[in-house]
Amino acid sequence: MTHGIQTHGEALVAAAQAGDWKSARQHSDFFVLSHLVDQGIPYWERAVAAGDPFAHYTLARYRKIRGDRAAAEALYRAAADRDSGCAHGLGVLLRENGDPEAAEWFRHGWENGRHLDCKVELGKLLAADGHPGEAARFLMSDVEIGDIAVFRWAQLFETVRATFDQVAADLDVAEDDSDGDVAAAAVRALVDLQNQFVDYHGLTIEAAHLYGRASTLSAAARVDHALFLVETFGEASWAESVGLLVSAHEEGVAEATYVLGAVHAERGDLVEAERWYDIAAGAGDRDAQWNLAVLLKRQQRYDEAEVWLHRLGTNVQKAVTMLDTIAALRDAGPVDPGEDLHRLPAIRARAEAGDAEASYTYGKILRDGAKASYRYMIRWIEPAALAGDPDAAYDLADLYSALRRPTLRDHWHRKAAEAGHPRACRRMGWLSEFHHDYQEAERWYVRAAADGSYLHTMLVGKLKAQRGAYAEAEPFLRSVWEDCDEDTLQWVEAAGYYGLALSRLGRPEEAQTPLREAAARWDEEVLTRYDVDDLEVRSRMVRPAKELAEVEVLLAERRA
Repeated sequence: MTHGIQTHGEALVAAAQAGDWKSARQHSDFFVLSHLVDQGIPYWERAVAAGDPFAHYTLARYRKIRGDRAAAEALYRAAADRDSGCAHGLGVLLRENGDPEAAEWFRHGWENGRHLDCKVELGKLLAADGHPGEAARFLMSDVEIGDIAVFRWAQLFETVRATFDQVAADLDVAEDDSDGDVAAAAVRALVDLQNQFVDYHGLTIEAAHLYGRASTLSAAARVDHALFLVETFGEASWAESVGLLVSAHEEGVAEATYVLGAVHAERGDLVEAERWYDIAAGAGDRDAQWNLAVLLKRQQRYDEAEVWLHRLGTNVQKAVTMLDTIAALRDAGPVDPGEDLHRLPAIRARAEAGDAEASYTYGKILRDGAKASYRYMIRWIEPAALAGDPDAAYDLADLYSALRRPTLRDHWHRKAAEAGHPRACRRMGWLSEFHHDYQEAERWYVRAAADGSYLHTMLVGKLKAQRGAYAEAEPFLRSVWEDCDEDTLQWVEAAGYYGLALSRLGRPEEAQTPLREAAARWDEEVLTRYDVDDLEVRSRMVRPAKELAEVEVLLAERRA
């Protein structure tokens, strides 16, 4: 292998120096397809110095995967004007940074290299700027055979444009007739676009205008308008959202009363949530009665919660279950401090005075005890993350994951992992695996395994076994095999790789038992956890039944 690495590496550099980009790419693929990124980096660096554009692209990609975004940007930028792949890579990186220059490079990659992904990204940027119709028309322009990737995006943006146009037309009719019911029905169609409002924020400008027109005619429409604002803008739209809901409540829209309770509960404003739920529950809203009972139970106000549960009736199974839960909680004693809502006022006072640790504690209690919405917790957890708390960084990454902000998610997972957070290290390992950078993934899993967990230990052993480092893998896999609960998935997966390692280390007698255990459960318990279409993952996976058969043949031959 060492000879092959040197042979391909030197050939890569020589081809780059000769300007033979095609041959350079072929030799570069040896390192990529063999998953030898560490070994390829020195040769890619030399090829970059010789001007090879694909070496720029490849090295930039791995610099980015490994966290050096500045180096990746410099590499992409150095070749982006002459290579559409680098133009695309630079555009993606800049878009993730929120830099409007991204559009320039996507356009360059499309117009100068017909890079289809650049065209798609340009279309998505147009939609994100609030121009779905223009995005669809651009994507469908200059289409050639094989450009199928653009069609689903064009169809999506055409659907958004058509929905906006239909809602606007229906509102025209509602306004001509001063018909609030028609207005409220019209904007209900926008609810189905909520995911697009998250992904293409510019669409929210037109949506907000349409909701505003409906709200002028209909108190009921103000409820949908308020929910749109809350789900799209969160804290920034809080005052406007509450104003719309209060207005609808005052005009007799019962749903608005319930929603006022719900949005305050999501924000962690428990006093206001209780007040609005109480009004709605008293008026007979059974959803409000249930939510109020849950809110009271979380505050350990069990007697009050039981009143509302009994109001719901013993024929409501969830009410009966909750009553049983409350009985058990009474016997269990005080709740965990991390879920004790009585602590919130004092902790909030410290948080608002600038105590980052108190702010983090407050956010965690809101999350775990009050079940508040993630969109309102970032401001409480972020100060501790910025101060270097790895647990806060990990939790902040999870918040951004739930809010579909992948760049910020990965940023904070990396911050937590670099500070030694085991689950964040596992996350970074998974991300590296996703990009087929298995050497980097193994390093992250080794750091994760420092916590002694069987899952992390299995992942280290698995990747070592997959790269053929069986002696290194064996002690990790053995510890899971010998000490982990046999009913766990990591035990089964470890058994397969442990058997493989033992077999390759010349210990077939010892390999039999773990391979037999793995083979019996593999297809049902392990294989089903991996995407059937991910051929890369499946090609690297051990096949316990096949390994067992080979071991048994070998042992039979020895006995004969």
